[in-house]
Amino acid sequence: MGTWVLLLPLLFAAAAQAQGTVCSVNKTSLTVKENTNPGEPLLDIYVPEGQQVTLGPSSTLFAFRIQGNQLFLNVTPDYEANTMLLAHLECRSGDAVVTQLKVFVSVLDVNDNPPRFPYETKVWEVPEDTRVNTTVISETELEAQDQDKDYVLFYTLQEVTLGASSFFSLVGVNRPALRLDRSLDLERWPNMTFRLLARDTQNETTEPSHTATATLVLEVQPVDLRPPWFLPCSYSDAFVCIHAQYRGAVPTGHRLPGPLILHPGPVYAVDGDRGIDQPIKYSIISGNEDSTFSISADSGNLTMTKSIPNAKTFLLVVKGEQADNTRYSVTQVTVEARNANGSVPHFTQSLYRGTVGLGSGVGVVIKDAADPSQPLRIRAQDPEFPDLNSAITYQITNNSNFRMEGEVVLTAASLEQAGVFYAEVKANNTVTSGTAATVVEIQVSEQEPSPTGTTLGPPASSTPGGPPSGGTSSPPTSASPSGGSAQTSKPGTSPPTSPGSSRSTWTPVTLPAGTSETTRTEGRPDGGQAGDRRFSEGEMAVLGGVLGAALLLALIALTVLVYKHYGHRLICSSGRVLEPQPQGFDNQAFLNDSDDANWAPAPSPSPSHAQPAPPEPKPPSPETPRRVPEAPATAADGGSPAAVRSILTKERRPEGGYKAVWFGEDIGAEADVVVLNTPASEAGGAGDSGSEGSGDEAADAQDAPGTDSIHF
Repeated sequence: MGTWVLLLPLLFAAAAQAQGTVCSVNKTSLTVKENTNPGEPLLDIYVPEGQQVTLGPSSTLFAFRIQGNQLFLNVTPDYEANTMLLAHLECRSGDAVVTQLKVFVSVLDVNDNPPRFPYETKVWEVPEDTRVNTTVISETELEAQDQDKDYVLFYTLQEVTLGASSFFSLVGVNRPALRLDRSLDLERWPNMTFRLLARDTQNETTEPSHTATATLVLEVQPVDLRPPWFLPCSYSDAFVCIHAQYRGAVPTGHRLPGPLILHPGPVYAVDGDRGIDQPIKYSIISGNEDSTFSISADSGNLTMTKSIPNAKTFLLVVKGEQADNTRYSVTQVTVEARNANGSVPHFTQSLYRGTVGLGSGVGVVIKDAADPSQPLRIRAQDPEFPDLNSAITYQITNNSNFRMEGEVVLTAASLEQAGVFYAEVKANNTVTSGTAATVVEIQVSEQEPSPTGTTLGPPASSTPGGPPSGGTSSPPTSASPSGGSAQTSKPGTSPPTSPGSSRSTWTPVTLPAGTSETTRTEGRPDGGQAGDRRFSEGEMAVLGGVLGAALLLALIALTVLVYKHYGHRLICSSGRVLEPQPQGFDNQAFLNDSDDANWAPAPSPSPSHAQPAPPEPKPPSPETPRRVPEAPATAADGGSPAAVRSILTKERRPEGGYKAVWFGEDIGAEADVVVLNTPASEAGGAGDSGSEGSGDEAADAQDAPGTDSIHF
C-alpha cells in the first residue's frame, strides 16, 4: 500500500508528459441536425509538434475533411441517407502512427420531406347494393408515405362532386380507410369524386408543414335490384315505380289492321336497373281468353286478331319480363269495344290557308301560308277512335284546280291567274262512314311565299259596280270551274280612277256553303289579297271590353276637364241658390266699379238679323227667393262727372256710356231686367241666380248703340 502511494506522483507526471506528445480531442461523440451547413467546424484537434493528423480508412466516405487542426463536415447530413457518421483520426509522426481517435457524429431527423401518395388518381368500383358502414377501400390502399422517420400523417377527405360527402367518410383522421355512410343511388349518383389530403403536422400553422393530395373516383356499379317498369310511371323515385295503366277503344264489327292506340301511350317497359338495361319480353297472361288480341313479345304493340261483334270491355293483364328471366312485373290494359256508328272525324281548324306561285303546273304542292317552307296538311281526327285516323280519306269536292293526295293539297290544273281560291275538303272515315268538311283558302300570287307566310298580291282593279268612272274596264273576275273562288285581275291592269273616287275598291267574294264566313273582300288598300281577318266570339268580346274601358276612361277625363274649367262656377251658382236672401232685387255686380277697366265687351249683333227667341225660363222655386245682384241707386255719368242719374228705369235709353237696369212697360207681366255694359261672366252669374226676362225686350237691349247688354 505504501509502495503505490509513492508511485502515484510518478504516474501523474508520466501522463502529463504523454498528453503533450499525442493527438487529442475534447469529445469523441457529438450530434448535428440534418441539413446542417457543412461550413462550420465540428471540433478542434490537439496535434503535438512534429505530428500530423489524417482521416483513417474507416471514416465515413466523403463525410469529413480536416482543415488545419479542425474537423469539418464535407457533406450536408441527411438523416434519411445516414443516421451516424464516423471520423477516424490518425496522428502520425513520419510514417509511424502515434495515436488513433474515433469521433462519432449522430444525425438528428428534421421534418424536411413531404408525404407522398403512391398514386395520383385511384378509380374504385362500388356495387350499388353495398351495405352501409362497409369499408369500401382499405387503409393500406389509400395511405401516403413520408420519408421522415417517426412522423404521423393526418388525412382529410374533401368532396369534389357536390353532396358526395354524405355517402363516404374516413374511418379516422390517421386512418384513411374509406367507409360507406349511406345507401348508394345509381340513378342520381352514378359516380362521385373526392380529394384525399395528407398532412405531416396536425395543425396547418405548424412550421415546417407539408401536404400531399390524391384523387379518388368512386364508380357505382349496377346490380339487379328492380323489376321492369311500365312507363310512364305515375310516381317513381330511385327504387320504386307505380306502373302506368293503359286504356283504349276499338270499334265493334271491325278488325283494326295496325297496333292499337292506347293512353297514356303504347305498352312499354324498361329495366328498373338502368345500368343493366336488360331487354324486356311482353306477354298477355290473363283477360284474353278468346284470343281477340295479341301482343308483340319484343315491341309490346297490341293488335286485334279478329273483330268484336258486340260492345264489351277487356281487362288484359300484360307481363313484362327481363330477357334473363330474373325479374318481371305486370300492368293492366283496358280495351273498350264500342259501337262506331255516328262517330265522325273532326278537323282542328275550320279554315286552312295555303299559298302557291302563279303559273304552277299540275302536281305542285300547296305550301302552308303560316310556314311557306312546309306543305299545307289537312288533317282530321276521330275523337272516339284514334286508331281509325289512318282510315280517314280526303277529297276536294268543289274545285277542280286542286286535289288531295293523302293529307297534302296539290294542284290539279295549271294556275294561270292570280287570286284567292276556296275549296271544300271532305274527310271520310272508311270504317265508321263518318264525314266532316272544312275549307281551304289558297292564295295564288306571282310572288314567291315569304318566310313569314305573307304574300303580297296585285292591287284590285274593279269595283262591284264595274270600273271606276272615267277609267277603262279591267278584266272581269271569273269563278273557278267548280265555283270555288273569285279571282282578281293580273298586276298592272288597274285602271285610273276618276277624281273623288276611292283608289281602294273592294270586291265581295262568296265562300262555299258550310263555312262560317259568307263574304271576303279583295283589292285591299295595301294591295294585298290575303283577305280580311276573321275573329272568334271570344276575340270580339275582348275587343268590346277594351273599347268599353277606353270609353269609360274618356268619360272620366272629360268629367275632370269640365270640373277643372267650370267647377268654380258651378260651386258659386249652387252657393248663391242655397244662400238665403231677403225678398227683392239687388245687383251686386255693380258694387265695385274699379273692375270695369278689365271687362271685355261682348260684340253686338247686327241690327239686320233678328235675334232667336231665348228658351222658356224655368219658374223660380217657391222655397228659394228670387235674387238679383244689388246695385247702387245712382251712378255717375261717364261724360259728365257732376251729372247724377238713376240706373233704375222703365225706359230704354239709346245713348251709351252708362249702366242701367230697366224693366219692361208691362209691370203685370214677368219682369224683364237688362243690365247694360256688364261683363259676360257677371251676367251669367246673375242669370244663374234666378232672374227672368222677355225675349223681345232683350233683343231690343242688344240693339242699343254703344252699349253691350246681358239680359236675364
